[in-house]
Order: sequence, then structure tokens, then C-alpha cells
Amino acid sequence: MERFKQKLLQAGIPFRENEPLAAHCTFKIGGPAQLFVQPQTEQQLCSAVALCKEQAVRYYLLGNGSNILFADEGFAGVVIDISALGSDIAVEGNMLTAGAGVRLAALCRAALEHGLSGLEFAYGIPGTVGGAVYMNAGAYGGEMKDVLTVVRYLTAEGEVVQASAAELDLSYRHSIFEENGGCILSAQFALQPGNAADIRAKMDELMAKRVDKQPLDKPSAGSTFKRPAGAFAAALIDQCGLRGFRHGGAAVSDKHCGFVVNLGGATCADVLALCDEVRAIVKEKTGYELEKEIRVVK
Repeated sequence: MERFKQKLLQAGIPFRENEPLAAHCTFKIGGPAQLFVQPQTEQQLCSAVALCKEQAVRYYLLGNGSNILFADEGFAGVVIDISALGSDIAVEGNMLTAGAGVRLAALCRAALEHGLSGLEFAYGIPGTVGGAVYMNAGAYGGEMKDVLTVVRYLTAEGEVVQASAAELDLSYRHSIFEENGGCILSAQFALQPGNAADIRAKMDELMAKRVDKQPLDKPSAGSTFKRPAGAFAAALIDQCGLRGFRHGGAAVSDKHCGFVVNLGGATCADVLALCDEVRAIVKEKTGYELEKEIRVVK
């Protein structure tokens, strides 16, 4: 790792050692990253990834950390913070192009400012463009695949390429990036001309729904379980009498049973134990097999 750090210094890429990962995810859980790298440009990002591969150093690409549960022991390797990149958004006609580190809220506001409709569903999703594309994020009947046209990414072999949305195997909370080891650099979205007042009203309406229904006052990683075919995870959990069910500092939210929340001092072990207990009870009582939507990084 010393040689790796020297190379980062030579390349002028900022990094910190033993950085607490709890400070970089919405769950507020997680031990330290051995190295926490914060590239300031796309070139620095590509260089950091290339260095990890050259030096055989384990690495993880982190966006806003809104769907992540980090291990209590932390991460033995390099966490690359993509949200540290510049937040450029380019608008050309009905097309928006944004870097992977751009927050979805900023992307939605840019669409509103230019009278472009189609991203209203994403307003309030607490992630970055890269993370949203990676998991085909969605809410309120919309998904990234509905508006995504092209993605630029760094391949596992170190080449920067472009791919159309049709090539990305976009499905429910899934993209090809889960398998191909690619690092998303930027994405382009095709929107529709709309009335700014109507767009704003829709964004406000969906945000109000989030505030009303979701436990935004407590740390969480959003929806904890994927939607099983033919049912809703939150309804199944509630049906099993698990509203408020606790393990240590983690609990099924009283407000929305689809969320596991950090009541204060929850550990990764608490969350995983709670999830296992919930899954077992739901399976036993309803026959449905719940699958975690949150990504556990160890």
C-alpha cells in the first residue's frame, strides 16, 4: 500500500487514510477505509482505478452511499469517492449529460430550469448519477432506463467506451455494470419539453409523498428489500407484525416497514441480523422470499 500511496501523491490525487465510512453513507454505519481516494477530475478517477489494478489493490467505487451498508470492520483496500468529482451538467436541446458524481437532485433541478420533463420521479432519490445508472434506480413508476440513452464508462480493461442504454441490460434494480466491472463516467438522458410550473408541481408532489411516507428523519439506506413478484415487501413485513421490530440499534421503521433504520449506534451486524430475522419470519408466515436491496460492502 505504501507504493500505491506514493503513486497517488505523484499523480496529485487526494486521499485520506483510515477514513470512517460511516461519514460517507446515509446509514451512518461502517468502519474505516484503509485509503479513501477523492479524485477531482475524470482523468484522476481513471488514473486511480488504473493504479488499483496495476498494484493489485482491492477497490470500491462509492457515490453518495445511499444504498450501502459498510462492514463494522471497514474496508481493507481503497474506496474511491466518485461524488468528489466536478458536477458538470450539459444541456443540448432535450438532452442532459451529467458526470457520474452529479447528485440526482441537481440533475432534476437542471431539467426543471430548462423546462424538461421526465426526471420528476428521481427528485428526492438521495444518490448520484453513477449510482442511479448502476442500479437502475427508480421510484413512483419511473426508472432511469426510461430516460437514459447513452453511458460513457471505463471498462475493466481500462478503455473508455460508450454504450447505448439498450446494451446495458437494465432491469429492476440491475444493470450490466454489476457484472462487467465497468466504472461509469457520465450518462446522457433524453427528456421531453414541458411546462416548468407543471414539472415543479410534480417534483413537489413526489417529495411531499416521500416526507409523508418515509422515515427521512432517521439514517437508513432507503428500501431495504426488493419488491417480490406479486407483492410488496413493506406490506408483507407489516402483515407479519414486524413494524418497529428491533435488533440492537437497528429497527424496522414504525413509519414505513420497507425501511430498516439506524436508531442510533446501530452496527452492520445489527442490520444484517435484523434483515435475516425479518426474512425468516416473512418466509415462514407468507411463503415470500425477500431479497435485500441494500448493498453490503465488506
